[in-house]
Amino acid sequence: IVQFNFRTITVEHGFPHQPSALSYSPTLQLLAIGTRSGAIKLYGAPGVEFMGLHDENAAVTQVHFLPHQVELVTLLDDNSLHMWTLRAHKGLSELLEIGRFTLTGPPGAPPSVTRVTAVLAHSSGELLLLGTEGGHVFIVEVPGFRELEERNISLDQVANSVPDDYIGRRNLEHVEALQENPVNPNQVVIGYGRGLMVIWDVEKQCAIQHIPATQQLESVWWTEDGSYILSSHSDGSYCRWMVGGEDVNEEEEKSDIPYGHFPCKAISKIVQLPTEEGPPFLLFSGGMPRASYGDRHCITVIHSKTHVALDFTSRIIDFFAIRDGPALVVLVEEELVVIDLQTEGWPVIQTPYLVPLHSSAITCSHHVSAIPLKLWERVIAAGDLQKTHYSKKVPWPITGGQNMAPDPPQRDLLLTGHEDGTVRFWDASGVCLYPMYKLSTAGVFHTDADPNDNMNQGTEGEWPPFRKVGCFDPYSDDPRLGIQKIHLCKYSGYLTVAGTAGQILVLELNDEAAEQTVEAKVVDLLQGQEGFRWKGHTRLDVREEPVLFPPGFQPFSLVQCQPPAVVTALTLHSEWKLVAFGTSHGFGLYDYQQKNTVLIKCTLNPSDQLAMEGPLSRVKSIKKSLRQSFRRIRRSRVSPATLCSSLQEANARLEAELAEMELAPVQRKIEARSSDDSFTGLVRTLYFADSFLSDSSHNTPSLWAGTNGGCVFAYMLRLPPVEHRADEPITEIQLMHRAPVVGIVVLDGHGAPSPEPLEVAHDLARSPDMQGSHHLLVISEEQFKVFTLPKVSAKMKLKLTATDGSRVRRVGVAWFGSSRSEDYGESGLVVLTNQGDLHVVSLPTVKMQVQYPCIRREDVSGIASCVFTKHGQGFYLISPSEFERFSLSTRHVVEPRCLVEVPLHSGNHTPTSYFLLWQYHNFFLYSLVFSVPLETPDKTVRMQVNVSGSSKSKKQHHT
Repeated sequence: IVQFNFRTITVEHGFPHQPSALSYSPTLQLLAIGTRSGAIKLYGAPGVEFMGLHDENAAVTQVHFLPHQVELVTLLDDNSLHMWTLRAHKGLSELLEIGRFTLTGPPGAPPSVTRVTAVLAHSSGELLLLGTEGGHVFIVEVPGFRELEERNISLDQVANSVPDDYIGRRNLEHVEALQENPVNPNQVVIGYGRGLMVIWDVEKQCAIQHIPATQQLESVWWTEDGSYILSSHSDGSYCRWMVGGEDVNEEEEKSDIPYGHFPCKAISKIVQLPTEEGPPFLLFSGGMPRASYGDRHCITVIHSKTHVALDFTSRIIDFFAIRDGPALVVLVEEELVVIDLQTEGWPVIQTPYLVPLHSSAITCSHHVSAIPLKLWERVIAAGDLQKTHYSKKVPWPITGGQNMAPDPPQRDLLLTGHEDGTVRFWDASGVCLYPMYKLSTAGVFHTDADPNDNMNQGTEGEWPPFRKVGCFDPYSDDPRLGIQKIHLCKYSGYLTVAGTAGQILVLELNDEAAEQTVEAKVVDLLQGQEGFRWKGHTRLDVREEPVLFPPGFQPFSLVQCQPPAVVTALTLHSEWKLVAFGTSHGFGLYDYQQKNTVLIKCTLNPSDQLAMEGPLSRVKSIKKSLRQSFRRIRRSRVSPATLCSSLQEANARLEAELAEMELAPVQRKIEARSSDDSFTGLVRTLYFADSFLSDSSHNTPSLWAGTNGGCVFAYMLRLPPVEHRADEPITEIQLMHRAPVVGIVVLDGHGAPSPEPLEVAHDLARSPDMQGSHHLLVISEEQFKVFTLPKVSAKMKLKLTATDGSRVRRVGVAWFGSSRSEDYGESGLVVLTNQGDLHVVSLPTVKMQVQYPCIRREDVSGIASCVFTKHGQGFYLISPSEFERFSLSTRHVVEPRCLVEVPLHSGNHTPTSYFLLWQYHNFFLYSLVFSVPLETPDKTVRMQVNVSGSSKSKKQHHT
């Protein structure tokens, strides 16, 4: 018995859409990213991932980990604060929201009084300091979010302590920054918008020192030894202020404007990173000359005499530095970039996750399960040659948590096609979608790109000293390069990709670089059709000279469709050395071994009035038209020389009869179709099968094609010896079926779908049963219908209800393994509708098994991007940069399974055998509840122990 187990989200792959906040916990070694849609995502070692979603539809503006704990606080743009924790359950951690809080001011106070602008998570792990737009600092106890009113720092307290000579005690404005003294946790610097900084003693509740900067303040940084404070300002300057002693005179501290005295943009954040030996690193974002480089997104790194302005591909959200390494981690709007600051030249470190899938916009995707080891290793080797610019010395620096998931049972590939003509290969076996290899097809054609462009090198002596970093590049040299369809044969290593301008490339994997010329075979799909004029884009110009292709997939054959319309269907049969392709004008069959066109069929019909009719009409019945077509073919048993002409006559008569047929009564509600459906000749699906077409005793190779206008074409293929293949005619049979066809499957005598090409030869599938009768399953947008072959008698059908407007949008055959028996499984049809619902239909009985809601019906692009795997999983785009993964299988589920343990902070706490963590300055516990399991012979007893005491100190929150 096969059970289905639907998981809407097993894992999200890619880069979070519209990130808005960043944080890092040095003790947990976890990275947190908040987004504008209210999501919070945590990342550690590869495979360690957590995701949470705020109930409020508000952007996350700040994220802060509580030091030495597994809690973190988020601030949303609706001014609410939320407490999250990583709670262990059955040996795995899960991210849970455990509290929320909004500051409330005095009655009648304006909202600005409590509008939070700055947050400081105190090193004690017990306090949050909240700076507000009104200039006040509120102190809140965590994790319970209890406001400690007696310890709040009001604007009046601070203003009264400011020296009179500070420009007449002008309005201090909002709290811009809060920083704790690294060597004295009682001291906090409060930075106000107008520039004034006040060092405040939290315990004594008084000001210790005033730093009277006059420029608008952007950020502050307290150096590790506590002796200096760095401040950055809106005029592109930064200052270094000494801490201790008397108040600082502003004349004593000279500001530094790194990029000259022309007007500069603000330095939004500044960080000083100490090193074990030598001078520290100085890092800051912004500060560029406004007129010349105001549009650049830069972080400047200065160390000793080295000065580099890292120029990023999109707007900088935030950054932080990791001391161990050292490394710089930068979150920009479209990617995460990590810089190795240890190695000379400061190279980029390859990211194992959060890779920008959309570095060029995704146009299609293709999943291949269970890749043979040899092909896998060859793809990795080709990809490694493309990664030489990444850091070799420093490993990935974010290593928190433990990945508890078992090793993937098989190697899976996800291939994504992109607008710039690239195909990217991703390791989709586990939680991390890891980039393996990138194939570019642009080299085959003449484009506007300059091959000598080197994005990484700045001009010698250029100031500022720019260096391009990051791989996000959404601009395509030519939109005609866009990849629309991909098909990979994992056994032979042949790959075919098709593009926007009717180009179909056939490639093979080569471990060595090779220089070769790729000749285009032009295929005219109109076949002399008159009265048609192509008004779209022109075809791409193919390079006539030899091109040097790097190791990896190299093109050796090119088919160019005329007119150069988008390729809408593509399939490859590597055993027969054939590629079938279709556009909105027709389809063709290409022999890539002989480099010959075997078949061209125009599906445009000038007399076809379907596009003019509006609601789709139905003729007598599907089964009758199919059966009549087959009968005519069987009756025309003539010599091969006259077969083609006889077929054409038979088909012409059939089409004429179909046009004259009376329309059947409408059986059920059929909604009017959109104007897009008027492309009746558009080829929706192509399928190769070895089955019975002419009679029940001789199986032959065949090609099947289904169109948007409801036609199914079947071609019987004769595969003579290679040397005569081009000389003999191909046998042709045509079926007519009057509902838009989205899928075709041939089932063998056991009701099993046909195996993949070469799958049987590699002993990975049993040979199809040729004794019993075969069946043809035609999947239209509205129903599933099974016919016997070769008689084409209807056996059964399943209608998809039309009352709610459901239409089949995606279909795939999957193998569902039993969770109880390792050896048992069943094939099923996985279907996604335009309502976003998933259906599993049994094979060969065509009965509905389960139905689950999966994608929002409004998410048209998500539904269109969905791709199924062979084992009951699927991927679809939830944003331009993220795939969401789902599973219908109980056996094949990929999801994060990880554990993050509570850190023991030796500086503040002493562990006991029961992990009671005592405060170093207090020996009284305010409250503690812990649970001790006691094993007995018959059952487990859980004993609750409560210990209470009184203390001025706050509740220590540890698990």
